[in-house]
Parts: sequence; C-alpha cells; structure tokens
Amino acid sequence: MSKHAILVIDMLNDFVDPKGALFCPDGQKIIPKIRELVDFAHENDIHVVFVQEAHRVGDADFRVRPVHAIKGTWGSDFVPDLRPGDQDYVVQKRRHSSFTYTDMDLYLREEGIDTVVVTGVWTNVCVRSTASEALYHAYRVIAISDGCASKDEEMHQAGLRDMALFSRIMTVDEYQKEFGKEKVRTA
Repeated sequence: MSKHAILVIDMLNDFVDPKGALFCPDGQKIIPKIRELVDFAHENDIHVVFVQEAHRVGDADFRVRPVHAIKGTWGSDFVPDLRPGDQDYVVQKRRHSSFTYTDMDLYLREEGIDTVVVTGVWTNVCVRSTASEALYHAYRVIAISDGCASKDEEMHQAGLRDMALFSRIMTVDEYQKEFGKEKVRTA
C-alpha cells in the first residue's frame, strides 16, 4: 500500500487574489476543489503539505519576475479558504520547485510518504517543477487536473501534458473514489 501527501502549492494572495503581483485568474476557480481534497485528506489520514513561496527582499528570482510573495507580507500569506490547519505541514520555498533548498524531501521521508499529489498554481511552472523534482527523488506523482491552474487554459493544459509523461493525471473526484482510508496506508 502507498502513503500519500497532498501538496497545496502557492495558493497565496499574490497568485490568487486579483490584487496580487502574479495573479493567476483561474486560481480562484480551483479553491473549492482543493478545499474538498484537503478535507478528504484530513478525513482519511492523508498528509497535507501547504507550500508557501516566501522570498527575501531583493531575492534573485526578481531579476526575471516581478517582486512577489515577500516573506511575512500579505502577498505571501495563504488565501483565506486554504489556510493550513494544526495537523498540516508548511514548507516555505524561494524557487519554483517545492523541493529546491527546502526540507520537503526530509519531511516526506520521515513520514514514510511514497506518493505526492500535486495541486495549486501555476500548473506549468511551480506545480510542474515540483512534480518533476518529486520524480527525481523517486516519489510516485499524481497531478490533480481540476486542482491546478495557470494564467490561461493553454498554459494549464501544457503543464498537464508535460506531467502526464511521468505522473498520473486525475480529477479530485477520481482521486477520492480510488484512495481512501482503506486503500492508502496511514501509519
């Protein structure tokens, strides 16, 4: 049996709120599906990891992208409907992948996780980068198609197409039907 962790990637004000520095218009549309998946995970003893982009002032990332998600600011804060609970883990990152220079891999290994389930924004950038690096670290990868979004549908589909080469693409409903307490190892 496998042990899963749901990764909620960058569901932050700077990406999901219309006033955000790197607003992803479809980011608001996926909030209910991710909330449904997080609730399902909590009910089924599946780990949930909230990934928070949290840059330092003057971060090198700003040489190629606008200033966004400065640690401790409104832009780096989670959107109100998707805040981590006490049972959830938070990983802060400064690069696209949730694994690069973070303790993501250490946490997942300590918890015995072998499968990561990716959700969040941007499908073709941070979600895809995280999924790729998860594969490099020998995790199985599931991408939730209706739990990810990009600037537009073309970018979203491109990200899903890329991830389909090395991960399973599922909807929230498909995931819930296939994986529950009786099918996913919890200890």
